[in-house]
Amino acid sequence: MRALQITELTGPDTALKIVDVPEPAPEHPVTPGAGVLVDVHVAGVSFPEVLQTRGEYQIKPPLPFVPGSEVGGVVRAASEGSGFAPGDRVAAFCMLGGFAEVAVAPDFLTFKLPDALDFAQGASLILNYHTAYFALKLRGRLTEGESVVVHGAAGGVGTAALQVAKGLGATTIAVVSTDEKAAIAEQAGADHVVRSDGAWKDEAKELSGGGVDLVLDPVGGDRFTDSLRSLAEGGRVVVVGFTGGSIPEVKVNRLLLNNTEVIGAGWGAYILSKPDVNRQTGAAIDALIAGGFVKPIVGQRFGLDQAADALKVIDGRGAVGKVVLDVR
Repeated sequence: MRALQITELTGPDTALKIVDVPEPAPEHPVTPGAGVLVDVHVAGVSFPEVLQTRGEYQIKPPLPFVPGSEVGGVVRAASEGSGFAPGDRVAAFCMLGGFAEVAVAPDFLTFKLPDALDFAQGASLILNYHTAYFALKLRGRLTEGESVVVHGAAGGVGTAALQVAKGLGATTIAVVSTDEKAAIAEQAGADHVVRSDGAWKDEAKELSGGGVDLVLDPVGGDRFTDSLRSLAEGGRVVVVGFTGGSIPEVKVNRLLLNNTEVIGAGWGAYILSKPDVNRQTGAAIDALIAGGFVKPIVGQRFGLDQAADALKVIDGRGAVGKVVLDVR
């Protein structure tokens, strides 16, 4: 099959190579005997793949390897008892191997794709929306009527967080850097949009009636302290990642003074040992899809041989919606 490998750890420009490799076996190493083999139509592109081209991600497979964690496609084969059959349209999280014509995923990280979503939206679904639900509901304890600030609100995780938060009954405030990204955040359903280069902290406090209940931060960097300052009493900052490049530090006296919290939300490591939690999240996302809240926004699309360009868009923080590769 045709696939894209990372052959050296030199960054998006030179690390990638199109190759012909054998198709994977219909069994995933994480769940031996319970794999789902998928003919990939579209693969999602995310920040971890950028890091993998430099050897900076926590998962470091031996070279060469096929990156790509999530796909939308059609089941070719599935293990007995998996609940899937050949021909099923699915969204699948394969962890590695998604940048290829065929990929294999664990059964508990594979979900039937609702008719309302196409393959590109399927490739946009699991990583971002499961992360958003995990961060907002399971870790952030978001409840109906609360207010949420979302940083990086035009990217994949950001647009997912806006839609999930709306579905959970929250008021959403999107923080973006450009007019183009503001339009994407509005498309994702943001109630309010503020600019990261302005007085966003003060605007967010005013919009929320004195302080926000929860800040979702996949960016990190210099604005983190202002995220803490934007909180109401009892407010929470949920840390999802550091796409801004720098990891901020917390002066814990800030937490003490206003009874606030900083919460980590590491979705991937958590759910690998908890298949039932992942299935419950999948059911919750399905309900939000059926309710019209969740509809992944697909941004830039590239061919498999243009993957370097796709990764550079993400590396340069130019992504609007989910960046994908059209494989078939």
